[in-house]
Amino acid sequence: MHEYKVVSFRESLIGDAIDDDKLEKTLNKHAEDGWQLKAITSADVKGRIGPGAVQGLLLTFERPRQA
Repeated sequence: MHEYKVVSFRESLIGDAIDDDKLEKTLNKHAEDGWQLKAITSADVKGRIGPGAVQGLLLTFERPRQA
């Protein structure tokens, strides 16, 4: 059995380019906790301010279920 985790990743409300270093740090942080990246999906990610969404990524991770 596996468990899954989905993390939304976005840069700003103005649609700036994704920061490669920040993305790499996020991936490595989850890898340290035993998560393996399964998919990266481009999606509209809801912002913190207002009802709109901005372009971002959904990172899907998987790891064996811990007993």
